[in-house]
Parts: sequence; C-alpha cells; structure tokens
Amino acid sequence: MSKSAWIIFSAIIVIVFGGLIAYSRSANPSADVGSIDANSIIAASEANGQIADHVFGKADSKVVMIEYGDFQCPSCGAAHTQIKSVIEEYKDKIAFVYRNFPLTSIHPNARVAAASVEAAGLQGKYWEMHDLIFESQNEWSNLSGDERTAQFSSYAASLSLDKEKFLTDLASSSVTKKISFDQAIGKKLGVDSTPAFYINGGALPEDVASAVVQGSTSELKALLDQKLGN
Repeated sequence: MSKSAWIIFSAIIVIVFGGLIAYSRSANPSADVGSIDANSIIAASEANGQIADHVFGKADSKVVMIEYGDFQCPSCGAAHTQIKSVIEEYKDKIAFVYRNFPLTSIHPNARVAAASVEAAGLQGKYWEMHDLIFESQNEWSNLSGDERTAQFSSYAASLSLDKEKFLTDLASSSVTKKISFDQAIGKKLGVDSTPAFYINGGALPEDVASAVVQGSTSELKALLDQKLGN
C-alpha cells in the first residue's frame, strides 16, 4: 500500500471507529429473540447478521458452556486465562461459546473491541483476535481517538488480516446485528453483568464463577466432569 493510500485508509479507520464509539454509547439490543433457544448453539440467520455462534471444542457435545462477556471488563479479562486453559483441556469433550455483552455505559471501548473480534472472525481469525483483545486489555482500554484506532488496526495487521476487508466488516450491518443479537439473547436470560457463564442452560454457581475470576479452575472442572458423567 502506497503512503498516500495508507493515509487515506487510516483516515477512514478513524471515521469508522469514531462512528462505532458513538453508536455503542446509544445502541440498545433490539433483535427479536423470543423464539430462540438461548441455551443451544445458534446457527447463522438474518437476525444475527448471518454470523453463527463461535464454538471452541466439540460442537456436538452434550455439555455446552456459554460465556456472556465484555472485552473491556476487568473481571472478564481476569477470567480469560482460566477459561482459555479449561476449554483447551476439555476441547474434545465440551463446546464453548462466547457471546458479546458489551456494557457500553461503563466500558466505552467494549463494543468496538467486540466488532474487531467479529470482523476478524469473518476472515477465519475469531479465536485469535478474541484471545489477543483480552490478553492486551490494558493496552487499549483507556485509549481514545487516533491511539485507539491505531491499536486495533495493529492487531488486525499482526494477525495478517486483509486490513481493507477488516475495516469494511467492522462497520458492516452483519457485525452490528451479531453484537446486538448476542446482547438480546443475554438480556432474555437476565444477564446484567459480566462475565456470566451458563452450562447446559444453568447459570454457573456464583462461588464457581468467582473462583474462576480469582484464578482457580478446580471448581469449574469438577462441575464439567460432573456434567460429562466422569
């Protein structure tokens, strides 16, 4: 990309990210999810922008763990390392689904982060960007303007994404619908804080969820083993 083309491209990124930030502060989930089974893996449809649930592990497992998370949420960031370890260990046994639940009233960069992860997913790098965004949370959470724009753009570059496609997808109606759909599903279940975990439709006991955030996985693994009949 020539220097002049890069300047134009960077300017477009600033505009798009600025628009996403403004939208995130006023957006309310409006997807119609009344007939959707929130506890099952959800296929692509018009309602979610033709973006299905992202599944890590065994998609046809009898045990499905779902997280409703906010990429800017400190507790979600704290839980990420433990969750990543558990789902890697159990990837041949359970299905793990991450759904977006950005709390934009307190985390103004959360929806932009979610959009970045979904846009990466449209290039086959969903989990790579998911992990990168969480693991670099301290780098971008307090950024604004050009700094924030440059940071998210650099993550796309580090994953060898097509930057122009990434930008287009970032601002697309599909990604917007997907995030709002996930939020609406969470609200249907009564989610009002993050991280919120469900296993086979049941909310993760508060003490188990708290242990995960604090760095312990033994309680969660014991529960998964119980669900698996081990």
